[in-house]
Amino acid sequence: QAILSRSQFTELTASLIDRTMRATKRALRDAQLIVDDITGVVLVGGSTRMPVAREAVRAFFDREPLVDIDPDQVVAIGAALQANILAGNGSADDDWLLLDVCPLSLGIETMGGLVEKIIPRNSTLPVARAQEFTTFKDGQTAMSLHVVQGERESVAHCRSLARFELRGIPPAVAGSVHIRVSFQIDADGLLSVTAREQASGIEAHIEVKPTYGLADTQISAMLKDAIGSSKEDMALRSLREAQVDARRLLDATEAALTADAALLSETDLKAIRQAMFALGDTLETEAPVEQVRSASAVLGAATDGFAAQRMNASISKALSGRTMDSLA
Repeated sequence: QAILSRSQFTELTASLIDRTMRATKRALRDAQLIVDDITGVVLVGGSTRMPVAREAVRAFFDREPLVDIDPDQVVAIGAALQANILAGNGSADDDWLLLDVCPLSLGIETMGGLVEKIIPRNSTLPVARAQEFTTFKDGQTAMSLHVVQGERESVAHCRSLARFELRGIPPAVAGSVHIRVSFQIDADGLLSVTAREQASGIEAHIEVKPTYGLADTQISAMLKDAIGSSKEDMALRSLREAQVDARRLLDATEAALTADAALLSETDLKAIRQAMFALGDTLETEAPVEQVRSASAVLGAATDGFAAQRMNASISKALSGRTMDSLA
């Protein structure tokens, strides 16, 4: 029969202790707290009877952990106390309340297949957040909203929760419409999403349970995936945002040419068309972000003079037939 010494046991369990302390640090970071904000540390689970585990907690928090409650029973005791308070049986001294949090970020899909997070993970429930969005094309009268859950920057790597549409948006120039998207999660974890066009007051609404069918193992896997793909996600977001800006610039330039191409000389028109073709080619070939930005800058420079001509023509048209006295 082999005898295992304490030093050997400590060495064998070092990786588990290290992993546990990393999770502890991550929990503090997610809660936006520091060690000095913690007033007491309760040990949970039979493994916390290990001297090495208690020493690790003592060293990190610079205080003695609370060990006066059986670590095998502490969760059940806490749940029973909480249930007693929720049932209305608590006394005046029971001024504490256990609040749930949103396990994963919630947001909507934006142009380029990106995710705009509206409620960040670990937000205390109930919670309500809102953000304004706008239309992408001139005359757009409807908007499709895709509600997603997860930490990745791409919709393809997040969990789809619901889709709904906002119809009846007053047609206007792209970017001039204000659509307020509100997310609200109640204490039971039910998510309500409302999209409202500010000028007309039209709105659309949907409700969904974000945690439905989502196991703890899936949440953990999604978080690990997000952490491991952070650099890749940032690069993807930069590329997609540059591509969206490029498409917007191409659409605006095409609309301007359709309306006022007569203002340009043949040489200037040819230069703008060439710059548009070059920018469009970067989008077709999925060129790197630097190339997309460079081509966008070239088109922007090529249309600077055209924009000034259009402005002058617009002012001249507005002033046509009017006297100085009428402008005073």
